[in-house]
Amino acid sequence: MGTEWARGAVLYQIYPQSFADGNGDGVGDFAGLTERLEYLRWLGVDAVWLNPCFASPFGDAGYDVADFLTTAPRYGTPEDLAKFTEEARRGGIRVLLDLVAGHTSDRHPWFVRSAADPDDHRYVWADRPAPGYVASPGSRPGWYKPNFFDFQPALNFGHARTDPAEPWRQPVDAEGPRANRTALREIMAHWFALGVSGFRVDMASSLVKDDPGFVETGRLWRETRAWMDAEHPDNVILAEWGDPARSVPMGFHGDFFLQFGGPTEGAALRSLWDNGAGTVHEEWPEQPCYFDPEGRGSMRPFLAEWERAAKAMDGRGFASLPTTNHDFSRLACGPRTREQLAAAFAFQLTWPTVPTIYYGDEIGMRFVPGLPDTEGSVLGPRYNRAGSRTPMQWDATADAGFSSAAADRFYLPLDPSPDRPDVASQRADESSLLHRVRELIALRRAHPGLGPDGPVELLHTGYPLAYLRGERYLVVVNPRRTPACLPVERDLPGRLLHGRGVSLTHSVLRAEGFSYGVFTR
Repeated sequence: MGTEWARGAVLYQIYPQSFADGNGDGVGDFAGLTERLEYLRWLGVDAVWLNPCFASPFGDAGYDVADFLTTAPRYGTPEDLAKFTEEARRGGIRVLLDLVAGHTSDRHPWFVRSAADPDDHRYVWADRPAPGYVASPGSRPGWYKPNFFDFQPALNFGHARTDPAEPWRQPVDAEGPRANRTALREIMAHWFALGVSGFRVDMASSLVKDDPGFVETGRLWRETRAWMDAEHPDNVILAEWGDPARSVPMGFHGDFFLQFGGPTEGAALRSLWDNGAGTVHEEWPEQPCYFDPEGRGSMRPFLAEWERAAKAMDGRGFASLPTTNHDFSRLACGPRTREQLAAAFAFQLTWPTVPTIYYGDEIGMRFVPGLPDTEGSVLGPRYNRAGSRTPMQWDATADAGFSSAAADRFYLPLDPSPDRPDVASQRADESSLLHRVRELIALRRAHPGLGPDGPVELLHTGYPLAYLRGERYLVVVNPRRTPACLPVERDLPGRLLHGRGVSLTHSVLRAEGFSYGVFTR
């Protein structure tokens, strides 16, 4: 079968502790996931990606792994996860896990042993104070390099360059880096054997240190890909790199357009969805986005990055366009409400990328401000990721159908808004955002020309956005509240497949506020 399933997939990201609680302790788990498979099948997604569910002290919501080969008890047993993956596969849904490849928790047995043994080189150790290094917590003298938080020591995959000022640097083929490359494959193979179809790789660029151009990092991932192609040819690895133009040629099957990376690197995604609200990093410039209700944004930053990525990937992999993720404010944040989101989904689900829907975005769950710091969610005065991690809203009951536990035991508080959206209400309303998203997913599946491989021709990049997918399909999107029109100077597909508020005559295309339309011949 190979990995073509991933290229044609609609992905769905699940933050497991917030999705569905099956045992009533206030935290989402595998039992809850299994109970909600019917919903995922009904929605029409092809694969789900779970944020880390390995054993962890949860200083960083599971991204500080204490044991890669077992699950965190809060979620259930490895057998519970295997049951979920098996039942999901029977329903046509594959499961991807989140692989934290570059670091562990400081409570991982590897690090506990390394902090007591000067001859252990599984981690990056210095014999003197150095910028960014942390003093040893064990009997071993020295300092270790963390990857993110101080309690996330970096695994040693070697340094690409030597430095006389840092004589402790080891080459990529030293004993410690070799052991870590072997362990990485053993971890992956362990979960493949339990039915997992691939991994999203956290901080994929972070493994080899001081690596200009990521030459050695690329060699590591290309070797990993060659091993997968030989031993696990149906499974995939997706990068958290945020640069498909770089990561796909390095061996990844796909990568995401992401929001991080500074003023320019993350501008592609922020120029689409970000409206300066929610989890905005202090160093990112606030900018109007194209999907802003006032229509002040531009498609140019995204289109430039997409064109660069498409050229560099050259058909070898794919770029994924997410609605948002666990680190970024939701689509419904600030002045943008769920009533305005259908146009964004119409673009995401008809553009030649692989769409990733973050749980709850399909019903318009909002970013919730003012939440407590939970498992490392706060990264700055205006940067609390908890607002995008609140419990899934399944119904209109007091507990939103998330858990039978008392509210004060919930992993995070529910959205307190009296009109918060929920799945049950929107499933019952065929005019709801949820039904529109479901219909767009079905439309993409029924018409492969709207998928990742068909050609695209831009007709207009202002308001409304208009583009052709091949010669057969016309997509029109107007995400602002002000109506827009566009002169028609050629024969265009004119039979409406799906949408609202867009009309097409022989001379003009008219789009009402917050409208979209998909037409065919």
